Amino acid sequence: MYMPSQDMLEKYADLALRTGVNLQDNQYLMINSTIEGAEFTRVIAKKALEMGAKDVHINWSDDELTRMKYEHVDKETLSEVPEWEKDKLTYFAKNGAAILSVRSTDPDLLKGIDAGKVAASQKARSQAMSEFRGYTMNDRIQWSIVSIPIPAWAEKIFPGEDEETAVKKLWDQIFSIVRVDREDPVAAWEEHNQTLIKAREYLNKKQYQKLIYKAPGTDLEVDLPKGHIWKGGPSKTVGEGVRFNPNMPTEEVFTAPHKYGVNGTVSSTKPLNYGGNVIDNFTLTFKEGKVVDFKAEEGEDTLQHLLDTDEGARRLGELALVPHASPISQSGLIFYNTLYDENASCHLALGKAYPNNMQGGSDMNEEELDKAGVNDSLTHVDFMMGSGEINIHGLLEDGTTEPVMQNGSWAISFDD
Repeated sequence: MYMPSQDMLEKYADLALRTGVNLQDNQYLMINSTIEGAEFTRVIAKKALEMGAKDVHINWSDDELTRMKYEHVDKETLSEVPEWEKDKLTYFAKNGAAILSVRSTDPDLLKGIDAGKVAASQKARSQAMSEFRGYTMNDRIQWSIVSIPIPAWAEKIFPGEDEETAVKKLWDQIFSIVRVDREDPVAAWEEHNQTLIKAREYLNKKQYQKLIYKAPGTDLEVDLPKGHIWKGGPSKTVGEGVRFNPNMPTEEVFTAPHKYGVNGTVSSTKPLNYGGNVIDNFTLTFKEGKVVDFKAEEGEDTLQHLLDTDEGARRLGELALVPHASPISQSGLIFYNTLYDENASCHLALGKAYPNNMQGGSDMNEEELDKAGVNDSLTHVDFMMGSGEINIHGLLEDGTTEPVMQNGSWAISFDD
């Protein structure tokens, strides 16, 4: 299989460590990676240790073994999560580890597998990992996600190409989109972060009461909670204030919608890869914040199981604005990978909201978050609904509206 030069791999690893998780001296690093990403993961581990990491722990996974288990193991067994798995993650989180995930998964990994099995397993794991998820979703530790190609993913994006060519093309796309091909990727990311910071600061000053979405197949109104906070680009850990970038790439600014204030219909604009299956051309209808009707041309059973995860899975936990001119969108490619596709398009997320998208949210209990309109769920699944045809207006406190996006582009100046 094609692999880039050692120099490019080391530039990517350096960027993931310095700008992604911003690894600190004498800090644990935990890497989640598939075995097909072993070569790049070793590059990261070596560089981390040379930078002064206290230790590097790697959680390996194997796509082929994962599919084998879903084919042959019963639903009850797949829903069991050993205590040691939970303990391992919470141990590193409690000890202030930085968490870096190297994603490289086949979009069709679980195609044809009983959707009920997948849903039961994912729900059980979400329940088991709720304590650990509290560390990442509240920015109590540094965490980041990067991706690397594997043949199955590359050939899905570039059908008709031989494996070697498809993998090379995907590496080239990733290096370009994540700015690894720049002379100084870290400096390029600093400049990009400043753009996102300006956007979120503008929106935080506006404090829109509602966003109104209009596009082909979409007519949706989303209330925003009082005291909502827009985030995007770099985050900072609670307490220590260490800056890090959770997603690489990232082109979004996002906040929490009001869980009881979503009404209308929204249609997807890109396929959603969920649990190793693709959901495509789907529509959701909301009333008072809850999905009351849905349909999908592909993967409707999978969508049904997602919505049935728990009560919160039928409500929104995130809305994100991404200009259609983002480099991922302009590539013209569908990546079948949420990390990439969500940064090509305005999107929404079903399920749990980030508590820190609300003033004081990280310190609120479940009842207080619910009262503020912040959603809770075992799941958090982004889906893409933006395009070059979307128009978004913001409702101001005085009752007037103003354009936020027109034809998929910003209609506002962040320098105002």
